[in-house]
Amino acid sequence: MNFLPLSVKRSALNVERSPLSLRPFASFVPFARRLARIHVAAPFKARTLLACALVIGHWSLVTPAAHAAGFRLEEASIASTQSAILASQVTSTELVQRYLARIKAYNGPGVREPNGILGVIETIPHAKQINAIATLNLRPATLKSLGFPERMARSLTDPVDNNPAMPDALEVAAAQDAHFKKTGKLIGPLHGVVMAIKDQYDTFDLRTTAGADVPYANDRPPTDATFIKRLREAGAIILAKATMGEYASGTPRSSFNGTLNNPYDTERSPMGSSSGSGSSVAANLVLVSIGEESGTSIRGPAVYNNLVGIAATQELVSRHGMVEGGINTRTGPIARSVDDAARILDVIAGFDPLDPMTAASFRRTPSQPYASFAKAGRLDGVRVGVLREYTRRDLFTEEDTQALDLFEKAIEDLRKLGATIVDPGEKDLLTPYIHKNFYVLYSPTTAKRYPELFPVDAEGKPTTDRTATVLDLTMHPEKVPAKLTIRDFGDGEALGQGKHMLNYYLALRGDERIHTIDDLLSTGKFFDDERFGDRKSGLVRKNEPREIDNRPRVHLRYAVQYIVQHAMADLNLDVIMSPTNNIPAPKLGSPTVPRQNGRPLVWSFLGAQGFPNMTVPAGFTTQVYDRVVDPDKPRVPTTGPGATPGETEPASKLVGPVPAKLPVGVDFLARPFDEPTMIKVASAYQAATKHRSPPPDFGPLP
Repeated sequence: MNFLPLSVKRSALNVERSPLSLRPFASFVPFARRLARIHVAAPFKARTLLACALVIGHWSLVTPAAHAAGFRLEEASIASTQSAILASQVTSTELVQRYLARIKAYNGPGVREPNGILGVIETIPHAKQINAIATLNLRPATLKSLGFPERMARSLTDPVDNNPAMPDALEVAAAQDAHFKKTGKLIGPLHGVVMAIKDQYDTFDLRTTAGADVPYANDRPPTDATFIKRLREAGAIILAKATMGEYASGTPRSSFNGTLNNPYDTERSPMGSSSGSGSSVAANLVLVSIGEESGTSIRGPAVYNNLVGIAATQELVSRHGMVEGGINTRTGPIARSVDDAARILDVIAGFDPLDPMTAASFRRTPSQPYASFAKAGRLDGVRVGVLREYTRRDLFTEEDTQALDLFEKAIEDLRKLGATIVDPGEKDLLTPYIHKNFYVLYSPTTAKRYPELFPVDAEGKPTTDRTATVLDLTMHPEKVPAKLTIRDFGDGEALGQGKHMLNYYLALRGDERIHTIDDLLSTGKFFDDERFGDRKSGLVRKNEPREIDNRPRVHLRYAVQYIVQHAMADLNLDVIMSPTNNIPAPKLGSPTVPRQNGRPLVWSFLGAQGFPNMTVPAGFTTQVYDRVVDPDKPRVPTTGPGATPGETEPASKLVGPVPAKLPVGVDFLARPFDEPTMIKVASAYQAATKHRSPPPDFGPLP
C-alpha cells in the first residue's frame, strides 16, 4: 500500500492545539470552509485532490502495523485520535481507511431476507453484521475498488460524480494531512474526527432520503444542514450517512436499506429512529455520530448501544436542513464518552438565522466550551433529584427489575461522589407540583381526560362552570386526581404539523420530481412486515389533515416546563436523574411492549418538552424477559414507536427469564440551557463507573 510521504516528524513540531469552541476558532473557518467545498488555493487545488482520489481508489483498507503502532482505533476518543495525529502515529487518511475496513467487515445485512429487502425478515444469532451505514462518502471508482455495493454510493442519481467542488471523505482527509504537514497544526477542533450523520439531515455531497426508497430526480439536497456546515468547518470528516428508521419512525427498519441490528445481540433492536447513528458508534465503525430526537431517538439508540447521547435544549441546535423538523425536534451527538459528545455540541450549538427557534439561545450559551465541563471529579454540593415516577416497581412488571436495580446502584455511585441525593422515596418527585399548578396544566384536552371533574352533556358541551372547578382544584391541590402524574401526560397533539413540516422541507429542497407527500406516496417503495409497523399508512395519515393546530403541544410544553422548573427551584435541584430505559432491547420483530402504567420502552416525555437531557451507560443486565405472540388472545392496538392510529398487532405474553447481557442507562436532565451542569454530573458519573464496554462480536480486525 502507498501512503502520502511524511517528510517531517510531526511529534517534533511545535503544535498549537485548536480550542474546542467554534467561536474562538474563527481564524481557521475560512480555510475549513474552502476545504469542505474545495474552493481552495495551492497546495490544495481541486485537480490535486482528484489526483489523490485516483491513487486512493487503489489503496488497501488495512493500515500497516508499523505506522499504526501505538494507536488503537477501537474505542478511540477525539482526544486520543488527535493526540495520535500530533504524535505522527496516524493520519486522517489512515483513519478513514481503517474505519472503512471496519465498515466493510461488519456492515452487511444482519438478518435473512427470504423475500427481499421489503419482505418479512428472519433474525440471525451472532450475525456479526449490523447494517448501520447506508451511504458512503466515496467517489464511484473508489467505492467499487474497495468492494462496497453500488447501493452505498453517495449518489444514485449522479453515477459520474466527478465534481471537484464535492470532495469525498478520502480527499478531505488527504487535504487535512497536507495542511498538517505544512503548518504543524490541526485544522480545527474536529480535525480527523470521522463521523456518520443520520439520513434525516441534508448533506450536499451525500444522498438524503430519511431512510425511504424514493426516486428523487437528485438524491442529493442542494445544501448542507446548518450544523453540518459547522461540523465541516471544524474539521470533521463526514464519512457516511447512517441508516435510520424510515421517516423517523421508532422502528429499526428502512425500505431503502433494510433492517438494523444491535451489536450486543444481533437478534435485538438497536432502537429507532437514529438506529445506525447508535450502532455504528458502538461497533466502532465511526468515531461519533449525529442523531435526532422527537421522543427517544438520540437517547434510545445510545442506551441500547451502551453509549452517551445528548439531546440538547430544544432551542440550542439548528433544525434547518432536516427532513420534517418539528416543535419538539432536537439534534445531538451520540458518542462513547461524555467528553466526545460535549466536543461535538461545542461545534453545532448556537443561533442560526435559518431556524428562528434558536434565537432563544442567543447570549445564553456558556462562555467556556461545553467540553470544559466534561471531567472526572467530585460532585460535592450538587443536588440531584430522583424521578421516582419512573421507578415504581409496584406499577411495572418483572421486565423492569434488572434495569431498576442498576438505577439504584447509580444513585449510590453519585452519593459516593459527594452529590446530595434528593429522593422522595415511595412518593413522587414532580406529582406534588403538578397538583399545585393544575391551573397552568388545564386545557380542553385535560378536561376530556377527567370527565368526572369536567362532565359534558350528550352533545359534548360542559355541564358545569369549569373555571370554578379549576379554581377549587387550585385552592385544594389534594382534590386533583392522584393518578395525574408525569407518566400520564401524553405528547400533546400537533394537528397538521407533520404534513406541514414534511411538505415545507420538500418545497425548500426543490427537487424536480418530488414536491409533496403525495409524490412520496405515489413513487416510493415500502417494506411489508407488520411487525415493524406500516410506514405507508402512516404517511397517508400524516397527509390527511387540512388544518394546523399546534396549540395542545405548545401548551403542554409550556406547562411542563413551568411545573418542572418550579420543582427544581423549590427543591434546589441542579439535575434530575431517572432510568433511561426500564426495558432492555427487545427482539427484532417482537410484539410491542405495552405501556404499563405509562411506561414506554425508553422514557421520553420530559426531554420532548424542551429540556436538555442525556443518557450515560449504567451497566448491563444478566437476564431479561422477552415478549412473544400470545395466540390465545385477540389482536390489540399498536402503541409502540411509529404506531399509527387504527393499527393492530398480535397480543403478547412474557417468557423468561433468559440470559442476556444488554446495556442499561441513566438519564440526567437539567434546566433549559444548563447543559454545563448536566455534562458535569454525567461526566463525573461516567469517569467513576466506567460502564462503557464494546460489543464482543465486533472486535479489532486481524
